[in-house]
Amino acid sequence: MSTYLYYLLGLAVVSVIIFTAWRLASRRESLPCPTWLGWLVELDNPLFRNNSVRAIIHHLDLRPGMQVLDFGCGPGRLVIPAAKQVGSRGEVVALDIQPGMLQRTREKAQAAHLNNIRYLQAGAGEGKLAHGVYDRALLVTVLGEIPHRETALREIFDALKPGGTLSITEVIADPHFQRRSTVRALAVTVGFKEKECFGNRFAFTLNLEKPIAE
Repeated sequence: MSTYLYYLLGLAVVSVIIFTAWRLASRRESLPCPTWLGWLVELDNPLFRNNSVRAIIHHLDLRPGMQVLDFGCGPGRLVIPAAKQVGSRGEVVALDIQPGMLQRTREKAQAAHLNNIRYLQAGAGEGKLAHGVYDRALLVTVLGEIPHRETALREIFDALKPGGTLSITEVIADPHFQRRSTVRALAVTVGFKEKECFGNRFAFTLNLEKPIAE
């Protein structure tokens, strides 16, 4: 076996050990993905096509001029393509509790020459989001990391415009995986209506709509 193959095998083994340790720790406490593991979050796993950047962005139906919130943006996997879609007349707010994740997102934006991204270091329930300003919001493999999930969903509900969409993506490989029935129940509690669902029980994207008041 060549040195290169030994290197790849070693890297794979180390990755599995790190991921397993994180998963076990996460069962005892809601822990966000640490910044130094951000590279794992950025990978598109071929086993879960519904979690790919292309699929998530496609299901959002983004248009130029839209205001987008990526809640728990991590290293910016969705922030950059979303910012390109909404263009210079739109804006993407990259929100994360970890400054290291925001810094990685900022570096990517600078490399892509994007100036329509705003960075916000905050956690759920801190009241740093304006009401009724966003057309779209994203929660991609983040909901289970939040200690008070209902509070977070209510905060996003208030931040969306009437008719706005919250897109929640979950995959079984994530340590904090939330079942579709759990997500639906939480969403209905705060006032969302289910708009559409893509994928299956192991990997899905659930699009939820904030109703327009009659």
